[in-house]
Amino acid sequence: MIEFQKTTRRNFLKNIGYISVGFPLLGFSFKEQDPVIASRVPSEGNLPGSMRNAGTVNAWLHVLEDGRVLVFSGKVELGQGIRMAICQVAAEELDLELDQVEVHLAETGLTPDEGYTAGSGSVPNSAMSVRYAAATARKKLLELASKKLNAPESDLILFNGLVKSKNGNQSLNFAELLDGAQIDMEVSTPIPVKVKSGYRYVGKALPRKDIPKMVRAESIYLQDLRFPGMLHARVLRPSGYQSKLLKLDDTGLGSAVSGLIKTVINGSFVGVITEREYEAIKAVEYLRRRSEWSQSPAFPNQENLYSHLKEIADKPQKVRNKGNVELSQSQNTRYKARYTKPYLTHGSIGPGCGIAMFDGEILHIWSHSQGIYPMRRAISGMLKMEEEKIHIVSVPGAGCFGHSTADDAAADAAILAMALPEKHIRVQWSREDEHIWEPYGSAMMMELEAELDNNGKINTWISNVWTDTHSMRPDSDPATLLDTRYLESPMQLKGRGYLGGGHRNADPYYSIPNMQVNAHFFDGPLRVSSLRSLGAYTTIFSIESFMDELAEKAGKDPIEFRLAHLDDPRAIDVIKKIKEISSNQKLKNGEGIGYAFSRYKNTTAYAAIAAKVTVDKDTGTIKVLNMWAAVDVGEIINMDGIINQMEGGMIQAASWTLKEQVTFEGNKITSEDWGSYPIFRFPEIPEVEVVMINRPEEGAEGGGEVSMPPTGAAIANAVYRASGKRLYDLPITPEKILG
Repeated sequence: MIEFQKTTRRNFLKNIGYISVGFPLLGFSFKEQDPVIASRVPSEGNLPGSMRNAGTVNAWLHVLEDGRVLVFSGKVELGQGIRMAICQVAAEELDLELDQVEVHLAETGLTPDEGYTAGSGSVPNSAMSVRYAAATARKKLLELASKKLNAPESDLILFNGLVKSKNGNQSLNFAELLDGAQIDMEVSTPIPVKVKSGYRYVGKALPRKDIPKMVRAESIYLQDLRFPGMLHARVLRPSGYQSKLLKLDDTGLGSAVSGLIKTVINGSFVGVITEREYEAIKAVEYLRRRSEWSQSPAFPNQENLYSHLKEIADKPQKVRNKGNVELSQSQNTRYKARYTKPYLTHGSIGPGCGIAMFDGEILHIWSHSQGIYPMRRAISGMLKMEEEKIHIVSVPGAGCFGHSTADDAAADAAILAMALPEKHIRVQWSREDEHIWEPYGSAMMMELEAELDNNGKINTWISNVWTDTHSMRPDSDPATLLDTRYLESPMQLKGRGYLGGGHRNADPYYSIPNMQVNAHFFDGPLRVSSLRSLGAYTTIFSIESFMDELAEKAGKDPIEFRLAHLDDPRAIDVIKKIKEISSNQKLKNGEGIGYAFSRYKNTTAYAAIAAKVTVDKDTGTIKVLNMWAAVDVGEIINMDGIINQMEGGMIQAASWTLKEQVTFEGNKITSEDWGSYPIFRFPEIPEVEVVMINRPEEGAEGGGEVSMPPTGAAIANAVYRASGKRLYDLPITPEKILG
């Protein structure tokens, strides 16, 4: 048995201090000539949202025994490179070398509770909190050094972990200045932060340290994590959403499956624990053949899905109203269109995984959830266990893209670990369970109406959006965890989650005098929650497809038509830039270029996308040849990281646009593997070019979801240019081209 200390910051720092003893003051020195220290300027305004519940310096950073700095962030690594970005920001404000900063990501009891890593919010919330905490720490360290070195602060140099007087030889490192204490003081504005022109790291394309490990196939993902004596488990899923266990014959299971340790049955929850993973797979298949379940109601006919969703929707809610939206009766200037998007999976390459171990007092969980503190609250409610008795460590998963099965896999492991204490229990989901039981991105429909004035400009715009919720993430309601619905005492969902994500970006960012947005919410037939960019992928696909159509009706160039409806200089700049970098293409027969634009959430980052496609008019085959992006996220922290996020978002959105949809028939989900739910393969990935417009004077925004919404529309508009066929229903397939 491995012994665990109760996880506290004191124990954690004590242990990490021992680990770091082998690197005493490595690189902590001044060169013969004193470095030029960048000046500071006061940063005023509101502090980041993450500082509301963690407003002190020591909530965000600690100084270790060797003088290095340990930074805490409540965000998790999803492939966006947040660890490196936070390291850059901390090193910048404290004038440290990068290897003098260590970043510890989400772990309950250690890091701040920053909720979910979602909504492109890690940089503006977590990284900026670290910036202000580090800047405050620097100010305090200089105050302490002034007293210990008997020198005015203006004569001190703080650089590479040391503080010295310009006129003296004595220097002290951060740990010596603090003398074993930490900086327990509130962060408040104005805060002196480094002037942008003095940056050493921020804005640079610095490589992430985890990429080489990925290339070498080293163990960095939760799916790879192993503990001594660890056991493996699987859960037997019901035959349908509302099915209940009627009969289970587990006699003979021990003979059929060697290595069986335990079968756990709680209501309709059935789990098996074995010595090896393959034995758990065999055990579940054995029980599946010997189980009987109640019948789950049939889903609606997929061919009539959108009419069904319209029928079951609530009365519309007016979520945006501007001016007078009464349309004229002239059919010559009024236009309508309807767009649809099917249910989508997260499509993680690695299915959900969770590991748990109950040591008799503390339940330890390792999870790739996007929100370990909210998940802890949900698991606490599910197990009726005090939150403080649950310790969760975030470990990256092999794919994410929203509220995937990570939380459910952790809940599986928690239930089974409580049934078999003092053993690490690893639950690995199968591909079929992942595709069938995950919370999908909602199917959506959008109907648009617009009127052009005599000058060919949009005078009136009406958006009607039909959508399910876009977040049923675990939090205070334990019923958001799949297992709770099948326990002996099942739990029912208390609410509908975050509905606002469904009409995200449904109001065009363009200058239109009269505008209305109506949201029609429904409780659809499939389990849904957050998928990358929430409703914005559908709303921008619809709006930007319609903008191209309106430009054609007005006899205008699609780019010039957009520019004529914009007042924001930053929006205008990204659109002009996308034209510049994509306009030198020579098009062959059957090729076309399409454009689209959005400002994510209408308040954060800007992206303009161009796509070049070829369409075979005989077979309907569509291939994306090139994609370009011009993006403005304000101040850029890591150039390489933000470009990677743009490229990844564009490629995933292209896959959504041309290939992906969840299918179902009767009461079964039929898209249960990559054969029935195809995604982009490597040969299908186009050439991608991203140009970033860096604005250090602006606030720093995240980029995880920024490029996705306009990508679908850019491809759809390109398909129209290449084939003459305008398509309104996703995915855009060869059958629809030929239909």
